[in-house]
Amino acid sequence: MATSVLPDTPSAASLYSASSNPEQLARVVAPLRAADVAALVNELSPAQAARVIANLPFDVAVDVLDEPELDRRHAIVQRLDHGVASALVGAMAPDRRADLLRELPPARRKAVLAGIDEPDRAVLQSLLAYPEGSVGSIMTTEFVSVAANTTVAHAVERVRQLAPDVTAVYAIYVLDPTTGALERSVHLQDLLLADRDAPIMSVGDPRKPLSTSPTTSQEDAARLISKYNLVALPIVDDTGKMLGAATVDDVIDAMVREATEDVQRFGGVEALDAPYLRISFGAMVQKRAGWLAALFLGEMLTATAMGYFQVEISKAVVLALFIPLIISSGGNSGSQATSLIIRALALRELTLRDWWRVAVRELPTGLALGSVLGVIGIIRIVTWQHLGWYDYGPHHNLVALTIGVSLVGVVTFGSMAGSMLPFLLRRLGFDPASASAPFVATLVDVTGLIIYFSVAYAILRGTLL
Repeated sequence: MATSVLPDTPSAASLYSASSNPEQLARVVAPLRAADVAALVNELSPAQAARVIANLPFDVAVDVLDEPELDRRHAIVQRLDHGVASALVGAMAPDRRADLLRELPPARRKAVLAGIDEPDRAVLQSLLAYPEGSVGSIMTTEFVSVAANTTVAHAVERVRQLAPDVTAVYAIYVLDPTTGALERSVHLQDLLLADRDAPIMSVGDPRKPLSTSPTTSQEDAARLISKYNLVALPIVDDTGKMLGAATVDDVIDAMVREATEDVQRFGGVEALDAPYLRISFGAMVQKRAGWLAALFLGEMLTATAMGYFQVEISKAVVLALFIPLIISSGGNSGSQATSLIIRALALRELTLRDWWRVAVRELPTGLALGSVLGVIGIIRIVTWQHLGWYDYGPHHNLVALTIGVSLVGVVTFGSMAGSMLPFLLRRLGFDPASASAPFVATLVDVTGLIIYFSVAYAILRGTLL
């Protein structure tokens, strides 16, 4: 259910019912914020949501479409009349409408663009030209700028003039009057406290303002904003000319989407394009079936490996008791290492060139962790044998040693494989998040069996084998 700070928030059904009468609908949504309306619209089907959006007051409809919380925005716009869709999209914030147009099918995108005024269409096409995942693709071209040869009074008046057309005024950007290059970034507070007759270049931080290029990744832009506590990051071209700004809220929204996709891929699921409870049954199966099939095929190698060692298993059935213990321990250690390395790569704590440092660190770590588990395994077998809780046979000490040594080998291999796989995927151009825990576990399952039975053959040969 939608939540709101308002005690009398209408239901989604009442919102849809009122959509047949635009005046009644306007009265229903009048006390609501755009986020509240978006939450209600999310509960409707795309067709119903399109009807509500089409009948909302124009400004309210634009605000709702601009809301990051609105789901299936592209599906809603596809069901709007071409003229209505073009008018609403044309009034949205540049970065939001660029995101929306990227999600639309090419034919629909072309139709919507055709109905937008030429200046706005040119801006949109320039934003669409930036690659997905770049900061240029989410920047806003609406910002307040003044020439470097003006005064504070002129800058304040400029803010008054442009503020209604700018989503949010965080700073005033001082540009070279000839080249348009960014010279200074003046916080709004500094501007308001300055002497009105002072030159604008005398206000604010005299150091060169922080900026980045439009091709910078959103992750790098987020790190700059976080490191320097910015609310907006200027975007400039190769000559220093200001193109736009990436605001902290847009960067956060982009990072949340990226993090959500990474978490889903890390769990062995293709990224969902809708909230869990709203995605269709068919889409849910489609998103999960591919990964499960790939992992199943990988696990078939485990059955192949066990078949190869069936003679050893038939001679020493006791070894089969510990197969789940061995392979799960290797998978767990691999998943731990993968999680740590993927996070370190995402935060730029590690680069591809650091793979050998990670290997040197993970090798003794894996040996230590495997030794801890090995000792626990040996103690468990010896204790159960002496207390009479289970009879592992006359060679129980050798069985315990086999388990202990196998755990050292399997956990060490799991740690090394889990830590190296993200580097390999990054080197091949894939997202390291694809090195998901299930994938690592599948890899370690097969190799774990080989290590386990190889150790068993070496230790138990001449006794059980």
